Amino acid sequence: MTYCVGLLLDSGLVFMSDTRTNAGVDNISTYRKMQSWCVPGERFITLMTAGNLATTQSVVSLLEERSKAESDRNPSILEQPSMFRVAQLVGNTLREIIETQSGEGQKADATFSATMILGGQIAPGPMRLFLIYPEGNFIEASEDTPFLQIGETKYGRPILLRGFDPKMTFAEAIKLLLVSFDSTLKANLSVGLPFDLQVYEKDSHEIGYRNRIELDDAYYHAVSDGWGEALREAFKRIPPYEMKE
Repeated sequence: MTYCVGLLLDSGLVFMSDTRTNAGVDNISTYRKMQSWCVPGERFITLMTAGNLATTQSVVSLLEERSKAESDRNPSILEQPSMFRVAQLVGNTLREIIETQSGEGQKADATFSATMILGGQIAPGPMRLFLIYPEGNFIEASEDTPFLQIGETKYGRPILLRGFDPKMTFAEAIKLLLVSFDSTLKANLSVGLPFDLQVYEKDSHEIGYRNRIELDDAYYHAVSDGWGEALREAFKRIPPYEMKE
């Protein structure tokens, strides 16, 4: 399992993903689940993946291969005229890979399943953020749904629902994501550090701030410890329940 989140802010996009692919007493490994493409001044695209590793690797490898040489760009995410068309291409590629691996199309065993978050901007269009399903269809983030999650979503979602504001700064958004990821990590062994972070500033069409947050990251531990202490203090301030006879 995994955990990935994409935030649609007024000022840009923020992406974060964990890197754990397997979990167990003696079976833990990591793999990068975030991939970005950029043509400076024209387009910026980020893709995050969750699900069967062979499926997601195949999709990313195929998209990457088709973006390298002009002779291989058929079709390429670097040739699509809009983010909507990129979402269609990624969805079709995901469905194609699942059908090929399963041998029985979409009726196949769910072990080949995968979901993806796609976000970015292609000039002169707006920023867009999509959640792509194994069947190849997708939904788009909006004012009513300004963030998207895939993987182990239930533990970190309440944090986002209570704390997200589209007007928040990138620094505030990263802090919120770290709280959400920390809550998920503490509740589920299948999500783990390091976390990959990517920031995109609206209309820049450039790769913005990016970082890998490692296990020994001082700010992450400050957020984790501070959030735990804040919860305990908030709980103490709530009046106790009155057990009336």
